[in-house]
Amino acid sequence: MASFPILGDRSRTGRLLGRGHEQTTVPSGSMLHLSGPAYLQMVGHCLDGLPLEACGLLAGSPAEERASRCYPTANAAKSARIYEVEPRDYLRADRDAEARGLELIGVFHSHTHTDAYPSPTDVAQAPDPAWHYILVSLRDIAPVVRSYRIIDGKIAEEPVVLE
Repeated sequence: MASFPILGDRSRTGRLLGRGHEQTTVPSGSMLHLSGPAYLQMVGHCLDGLPLEACGLLAGSPAEERASRCYPTANAAKSARIYEVEPRDYLRADRDAEARGLELIGVFHSHTHTDAYPSPTDVAQAPDPAWHYILVSLRDIAPVVRSYRIIDGKIAEEPVVLE
């Protein structure tokens, strides 16, 4: 199946983006493959959540780093500045993914007025280095989607490929 890069205005080097953090690289070969339906559902959920931040979970195969299923969730924080995945929605998504032979491999949320770059709060809420942390910026006319690996407080952007 053909693939192409997701929207964005910075190159996908796998290197840490500035902002006062130590330089790091993503795990070797790290790349998020995102199915078209999961991408559309994720971006649609973020747009529907305006003016608040929206959030959700992605499931797929960790070995392939492919997210084939999107689970929109409620933002328990009900905030335009922070997100918190509703615990019941997390449990439902985890159970459904497991029943389908998938695993939760990442979390996404929107930034309503800023770049698709993790905030200090986002970094503090990213305890699993194996997960993909996807941000959907709604600041501009077209949504911008970027994915990061966050390991020991270090942020590294990884390529995102839409399949």
